[in-house]
Amino acid sequence: MPTDHAKEVLNANIADAMKNIESLQSQGDALAQAATILTDSLKSGYKLLVCGNGGSSADASHIVAEFVGRFVKERKGYPAIALSDAAGIVTAIGNDYGYENVFARQVQAYGQAGDVLLAISTTGNSPNIVNALNTANKLGMKTISLLGRDGGKSKDLATVELIVNHPTTARVQEGQQLLYHTLCQIVDDELQAPS
Repeated sequence: MPTDHAKEVLNANIADAMKNIESLQSQGDALAQAATILTDSLKSGYKLLVCGNGGSSADASHIVAEFVGRFVKERKGYPAIALSDAAGIVTAIGNDYGYENVFARQVQAYGQAGDVLLAISTTGNSPNIVNALNTANKLGMKTISLLGRDGGKSKDLATVELIVNHPTTARVQEGQQLLYHTLCQIVDDELQAPS
């Protein structure tokens, strides 16, 4: 591949990514609300459930690792479960109840009022994400959605939503990662603050 083309693509992607990241400043109030919801839940002994498909599934695992392991500071682990991590459960539910129910069924099994569901989708249109949010809401859980584009069918289903409004999946994922890393940092700071 010619070096000039590679540099051209890289520079174009950097410029687009920077513009996209700067646009996320508009998410500050929603991010603060999401952090308060999650901090209050974990402080009260409840747990975090996280779900997503494909790349968003990897992000769900990543977020859970930050809470169960650590983000930056050394501290105790916080209870969090990535709903796509148990292949046996996901495939059994998918086979018996349909893929659109793989997360909702687990939310029903693991979730309770006081817990938080964080649902991730780059389009907001995945039926299993919509169903998971609806199930969590019926259980009285607090819900946070991390969405892309215009929020899709998941828009307005969560207690608070963070939206990376960009048409390209890669830019949405980059923006979502910045938002969830910032969420982890704020929650860590709040949970470790002296009472």
